[in-house]
Amino acid sequence: MRAALPIALVQCMLLGGMTPADEPSPAAPHAVPALPSEAATTLGSRLPSKEPLDPTDLLFAAPTRIDRIGRIIAPVMINGRGPFRFIVDTGANYSTISPQLAAALGLKQTAESTILVNGVTGTAQVPSVPISRLQVGDLIVENTQLPVVWAPLMEGADGILGAAGLTEGRLLVDFAHNRVVLSRAREARAPGYFARLPGMRLSGGLVSVEAHVGGVRVDAIIDTGSERTLGNIALQKALFSRRSDRNGAKSTKVYGATTHVVSGELDVAPTIDFGTVQIAKVTLVFGDLHIFQVWGLTDRPALIVGMDVLGTVAGLGIDFHHAEVYLDAVYSVSGCRHTSVSAFACG
Repeated sequence: MRAALPIALVQCMLLGGMTPADEPSPAAPHAVPALPSEAATTLGSRLPSKEPLDPTDLLFAAPTRIDRIGRIIAPVMINGRGPFRFIVDTGANYSTISPQLAAALGLKQTAESTILVNGVTGTAQVPSVPISRLQVGDLIVENTQLPVVWAPLMEGADGILGAAGLTEGRLLVDFAHNRVVLSRAREARAPGYFARLPGMRLSGGLVSVEAHVGGVRVDAIIDTGSERTLGNIALQKALFSRRSDRNGAKSTKVYGATTHVVSGELDVAPTIDFGTVQIAKVTLVFGDLHIFQVWGLTDRPALIVGMDVLGTVAGLGIDFHHAEVYLDAVYSVSGCRHTSVSAFACG
């Protein structure tokens, strides 16, 4: 069972890019998760727990609750076998496979096939295995390499699906009915009564939307692979540089895909305004994080919107081809419910 996040430790499964020894096809999606473990833990050193899983860990669309951060799972076929449970990461253009699944499929790791990966706090070399065919829905990737990584937040899952690498794909998530659909983006149209947020594509296929935090314009990356919502230093300065009382901020440590540990601060942000959707009382994690450098988002205020926010809406959609985000902003957390497009935090 995955525990709630402690106030003094920020755990992120945030994914960046990779640089393999032999560069694969640019069209092939891979993902590189950040390890949320202790600083001394090495990549791939932990195997899945044999303890029984909490029933919520078996959902495909697990919503965020006060005692638990949600996540999104997709059924993935590997080399014609499966389906296997992969965590959907819209902040990654690469995918990864767990050591346990790689061994079960008879996939061999070699020292010559290591990959340099970017995590939330730094970089690391990890082993990889060859994959002949990866399929999710009607989206297919052939002849690629997947990094082999285990992270504690992968409990109950077999890997990470780097959805940003599926440049022709569209993700639709229905938290209310435990439904996740990945398909080809055929037309630019918001499903049903979802609020539509026009965005833009960044390097690596990431989708960013314009938002305002307390009146400060920010570039907001929609990232289902991050448990927490993260702000860069430029945003922190813009929001709090003139505030004399800094006692509201709490120190924390951010652990990523390497043994690098970054200091950060937890602080309650002003309302996050997406135009048609507003979210209040969100505790942001601010820090000088490596991933902001990788994405070229250090000079201007930027936000990585994680599952602590995304998992609170009733439905979520991302069209990677047309760079659009859809939100069904009926909000429900531990009995708190709001049916307009303005969401708020309970508790």
